[in-house]
Amino acid sequence: MARTPTDHLTPADQARRAGLRRMKAVALGALVFMAVVFAISFPLQQTIPAFGYVRAAAEGGMVGALADWFAVTALFRHPLGIPIPHTAIIPRRKDEIGRTLGEFVETNFLASGVVRGKLESIGIAARLGAWLQQPRNAERVSTEASSAAAGILNALSDDEVQDLLEDLAREHLLAPSWGPALGGWLDRVVESGGHHGAVDLAIDNIERWLTANRSVFTGLVSRRLPSWVPSVATRLVDDTVYREALTFVGAVRADPDHQARRAVDGYLQRLAGDLQGDTETSARLESAKAAVFDSPRVRALAAEAWGTAKAGLVRALGDPESPLRRRVTAALVEVGDRLTRDAALQQRIDARVTEAAAVLVDRHRSDIASIITDTVERWDAQETTEKIELMVGRDLQYIRLNGTIVGSLAGLVIFAIAHAVYGTGG
Repeated sequence: MARTPTDHLTPADQARRAGLRRMKAVALGALVFMAVVFAISFPLQQTIPAFGYVRAAAEGGMVGALADWFAVTALFRHPLGIPIPHTAIIPRRKDEIGRTLGEFVETNFLASGVVRGKLESIGIAARLGAWLQQPRNAERVSTEASSAAAGILNALSDDEVQDLLEDLAREHLLAPSWGPALGGWLDRVVESGGHHGAVDLAIDNIERWLTANRSVFTGLVSRRLPSWVPSVATRLVDDTVYREALTFVGAVRADPDHQARRAVDGYLQRLAGDLQGDTETSARLESAKAAVFDSPRVRALAAEAWGTAKAGLVRALGDPESPLRRRVTAALVEVGDRLTRDAALQQRIDARVTEAAAVLVDRHRSDIASIITDTVERWDAQETTEKIELMVGRDLQYIRLNGTIVGSLAGLVIFAIAHAVYGTGG
């Protein structure tokens, strides 16, 4: 399909083109009007001297209109298609105009002092806080952030995420040796007595289990006795073992210095020392750790956990009524409230944002300004000229109109002075 001359114009450009055409018609009408007046007044001035003033005004108006028409037209194209030097300035010097515009923006708008002064006058934190205070705005931010997060999650490859998690686990969990760190931690726990609570909890659980499972001791010892032992004796043996077990556990629970407790302390101290210095114990720990990490079941559980977490997050992010979305919205409103009330926080945020923006602009302002230069260089010269003419051409037609008026007044004044000095209107 062939491209029409107006395909590159936006609706706003179309409206500007209509306005430009109207103003061109007005400026041309003024020139034609002056020409008609001149044509009428020129022969009449011989019989009616007063028409000499009219002729001079019309003559000056035509000169002014033609001169300004030439000047305005020369900006965008060659007048009448004649390649007169220093005409068609914009299409001929498009790239230079782009570079000049980029330098102007870089120097006058992207200076760190200008950026810093503007940001300091805005009060970024206070405005942001007042905006976030409105629940509808907080909900909007929550919606956009949730949509972006869900998009990222859906775009992630499950296999790549699992490989990344595995690499991170190997680097930070599997590769480092656990023995020295775990032994040092256990040594500090035992030294401070921090394990006593765990020992007490274990003893209490054992005592409750013994109390609730009396039947487990039935035949536990007696079934190993000779068959000729009387049943009364076997029951007595089982009861004795059960009572001794309860008595022993009760004694351990009641006596903080019981030998069983000391045995546990000694074992933990030896284990802590072995983990820090005994290579065999550390090697067994590392071997068990590697076996757990490399277990297919653990890998399957990790993959399942990631899939479940991902599905849950995506579902929660997509539901405006989910607890996650409501918490995020409430948190944003709370942040807005604090930003509005806390002047010290406002100052810190404003200072950091201002400084960061100033440094960023100062460091990259040449790159930012080059966007203008590079963009203008890529533009088609004819389309660029037309775009610029549509933007400013309507105002330039006022120059033509004003030139017509000023030229006519200048011609009238010059003629009047000349008539007064020389006494002739010739």
